[in-house]
Amino acid sequence: MEEMILEVWGDFACFSNPAGGKVERLSYPFPPPSAARGILSAIYSKPVEFYWQVNRIEVLNPIRYISFKRNEVKSTVRDKPIYTDDDRTQRQTMALRDVRYRIAASIVPRPAFSGKTEHLYNQALRRIRKGKNFMQPSLGLREFVAYFEESDGTRKPIPEDLDAGIMVYDIFDLHDYEVRKKAQPQLSLFHAVMTQGVVLVPPYDSPDVWKGGAPC
Repeated sequence: MEEMILEVWGDFACFSNPAGGKVERLSYPFPPPSAARGILSAIYSKPVEFYWQVNRIEVLNPIRYISFKRNEVKSTVRDKPIYTDDDRTQRQTMALRDVRYRIAASIVPRPAFSGKTEHLYNQALRRIRKGKNFMQPSLGLREFVAYFEESDGTRKPIPEDLDAGIMVYDIFDLHDYEVRKKAQPQLSLFHAVMTQGVVLVPPYDSPDVWKGGAPC
């Protein structure tokens, strides 16, 4: 299967673990597949024609945590304005610092796609090489900017093993590409294991990916 391989890096990252609770943000030790897919989709995305299948995530820098407090808005942005002075709260954040990852992913065409997959790869590669994106990629939180480039393969993954337990695979059904005003989340999970710095990601349709029932 053809793959697109790029490296992403940044000063900070926070891939929030839902088990961390509402009071504190606690990052996973490495990005879940949904975060990696989000970075790729920020660079190149045609949801009606294909979706990104993340195959592998390689951790290139040592896993280091940093703790600090951040101001956040408690309410969700809807139709009414939010007054930040009245709705602001501080949350403790356990984030990652000085991160760098190599992401290998494949383009999976939709059943109705009638073009050539090679053209999609070429378009994605051109955008990566020129540094183009539809929106600024981020490392978990919007303010943690993700920089990216085509990988030359010279950097080696860290020589560490880590069982991260049950991790979020994605928060959406990757086969659902209908455009809606309101998103329909559908959580999926998998057992994330890093072996010598490499996390192998099973295909979305694999029995190793546990999916929820009806959309939330």
